[in-house]
Amino acid sequence: MSTIEESLRAISERVKSHSSSMATEEAVKTAVVLPFLRALGYDVFDPSEVVPEFTADAVGKKGEKVDYAIKIDNEIRILIECKPISTLLEKKHLDQLYRYFSVTNAKFAILTNGRTFNFYTDLDAPNKLDTRPFLVFDIADFNSSIIAELKKFEKASFDVTAILATAERLKYTSGIKQVIAKLIEDPSEDFVRIVSSGVYEGRITSQVREMLTGVVRSAFREVIMDTVKNRLSSALAETEQVIETIDQPVEEAQDVITTDEEREGYMIVKAIAREVISPARVVMRDQKTYCGILIDNNNRKPLARLWFNRSVKYIGLFDGEQEERVIINSLDGIYEYSERLRATAKRYCEA
Repeated sequence: MSTIEESLRAISERVKSHSSSMATEEAVKTAVVLPFLRALGYDVFDPSEVVPEFTADAVGKKGEKVDYAIKIDNEIRILIECKPISTLLEKKHLDQLYRYFSVTNAKFAILTNGRTFNFYTDLDAPNKLDTRPFLVFDIADFNSSIIAELKKFEKASFDVTAILATAERLKYTSGIKQVIAKLIEDPSEDFVRIVSSGVYEGRITSQVREMLTGVVRSAFREVIMDTVKNRLSSALAETEQVIETIDQPVEEAQDVITTDEEREGYMIVKAIAREVISPARVVMRDQKTYCGILIDNNNRKPLARLWFNRSVKYIGLFDGEQEERVIINSLDGIYEYSERLRATAKRYCEA
């Protein structure tokens, strides 16, 4: 575990356990912000590097200060504004950072309440702070991708070019994720109409709209859950395959038994594919862990794989760059992927 990750986890636990004690800016600075800067390698005890209560004469508003300014190579590069942990960070809290950003050599600004950290730069217009952050994270719930981005802000490896190279993508990704999250919890009327247009054909009254909103909300969540479930199931299947390979005695390695289900599955795939390719070219080659269905009996032309030698059954599809395993509850489930099977077969015809 990296030093920065260890430090962030310690701060994270402190925030989760003692957030009620961080009701003031000073508490946030002491308990979170200064330890955070130390985790990035800055000397918080050196006022020429971490400048507290920073002011700039050219701002035009006397008495205004930014909580911290970070100097790198004797140039101000990062401005930091802190708020109490109970503060909901909004655009209005950017005022001081906005003014100071334009009159210094700062390239990045951080607005934080000790739990949420918003990172800003000037992607929209040079030397003018964006109103939308390019990176947002919750220190009480961070992941490895956040660690990778924060490493770019470490004193020892601070690189403006490297940060800006991904900042624009991060900015829009973050914004879109927030929109999607909001749509999941509170689908807009326009969104409900769009996704329901091909399903509900009647007049959408207020009562129907209320009903459809609930349905869309549930469907949205189920799509996400199904995606996660399929990915977990696929990972489990791969794990099972490895375990089976390890446990399989060497002398039994060639014992392959083709089941009735595999034969029937092969016939279904063959019947589906015959619309675009000669059925004589569709060949079954059974293996120990799966039943392969090939074109021209060529391992380089896989059409499908039937993973039936386990409690959960899958069909392996090859219309993408690599095999994708999807769960089927019965042999009839193969028909749901007819178009994808035909697309794969057609590709081999055109090659």
